[in-house]
Amino acid sequence: MSLVEDTKKRSDQVRLELRGDRLRTGRYSVRLRPRTMLVCVALLVLTACVVVLSVGTGRVELSPLEVLRTFAGDGPPGAGFIVLGLRLPRALVAVLIGFASGMAGAVFQSLTRNPLGSPDIIGFGNGASAGALVAIIILNAGTAQTAIGALLGGFATAAAVYLLAWRRGVHGYRLVLVGLGVSAVLGSATGFLYIRADIGKAAQAASWMFGSLNDRGWNEVLIAAAGLVVCVPVVLVHGRRLTMLEMGDDTAGALGVPPERSRLILLCAGTGLTAMAVAAAGPIPFLAMASPQLARRITRAPGPNVLPSAWTGALLVTTADLVTQRVTGSALMPVGVVTGVGGGLFLAWLLLRERKAQHV
Repeated sequence: MSLVEDTKKRSDQVRLELRGDRLRTGRYSVRLRPRTMLVCVALLVLTACVVVLSVGTGRVELSPLEVLRTFAGDGPPGAGFIVLGLRLPRALVAVLIGFASGMAGAVFQSLTRNPLGSPDIIGFGNGASAGALVAIIILNAGTAQTAIGALLGGFATAAAVYLLAWRRGVHGYRLVLVGLGVSAVLGSATGFLYIRADIGKAAQAASWMFGSLNDRGWNEVLIAAAGLVVCVPVVLVHGRRLTMLEMGDDTAGALGVPPERSRLILLCAGTGLTAMAVAAAGPIPFLAMASPQLARRITRAPGPNVLPSAWTGALLVTTADLVTQRVTGSALMPVGVVTGVGGGLFLAWLLLRERKAQHV
C-alpha cells in the first residue's frame, strides 16, 4: 500500500460524519438529542452562576462582578486570597462531587432498572464511608489516606454485593435487595466505630458523615477531580451499553453487548465515582437518587441520561451549599442536612405523584 493510500485510509477512519441525529467517528457513534444538549448547557450555566454567588457569600461580601474581576486578577484588595484561597476550593468540591454522584446515580439506577438502586441507598456509599471512617478514627489518617480508605471500602462493598447477588448472573432486584442488607450491616459497623472513638475523633467523624464542605481545600479538589478523570471516560464510552442493558440481558446479548462484563465495568466506574466523592466531602444523602430522576424529567428522554444527571447533581450541591450560607447565615452547617431535607420532600412528592397515577 502506498503512502498516499495509507494516509487516506487513516483519515477515513477518524473522519467525523453527521448522519441524521448521530455523530459517527470510525467504530463509535454518538446520538445527538437537541433538548438533552440544551439542558446540559443550561445546567452548566446555572451551576456557574451559583458558584459565583457562593464564592461571593461570607463575612466579606463580594458582588458577582467583583468575583469575576478577582478571577481575572483585577479584584479588590485582599479579594484574591479570600476567593481563590478560601472559597473557590469549597465551590469546586461541591461541583465535582455533585457531578460524580449524579453520574454514579444514573449508572446504578440504569443497571438495577430501579430508582431506588442508587449507591447511597444500596450500600456502596456506606461502604466508602466505613472505609474512610476506619482511616479517620482508627488510623488517624490524613486526606490522601482517607481517600484510599474510602476507595477500598467502596470496592470491597461492591465486590461483596456483587458476589452475594450472583446467581447465573446479577439481576437488578437482587442487587438492590442484597445492597440494602449490606447497607444495614455497614450502618451498624459505623455506629460501632463511633462508640470506640474518643470524643474529638467522634465529633470530627460525625460532622464528616453528614456530608460537609467545611474547610475543604485544594487537596479535596484534586481527590474529586482524580475520580472524574479516571471514571467519567469509562462511563461515557459504555453509555450506549447502559441503554441496551436496560432492555434486558437477552436483548443486550443479541445486540452484541456482553451483559456481565459490561455490568462489571460500569459497576466499577460507578463505585469509583461514589468513593472519591465520599472521600472528598463525606456522604451526601439523596443526591445520587434524586439527580437522575430530575434529569430524566427535564430532558424527557429515555435511557440513563448520564451527563444531564451529572450536571443536575452539580447544580443541586452548589445550590444546597449556597442555601446553607444565605439562609442560615453560616457556612458551618453540613450541606448534607439541606440535601437530606430536600431529598426527603422530593421522595414524598414522587411517591404521591406515583400514587395519584395509580402506579403504586
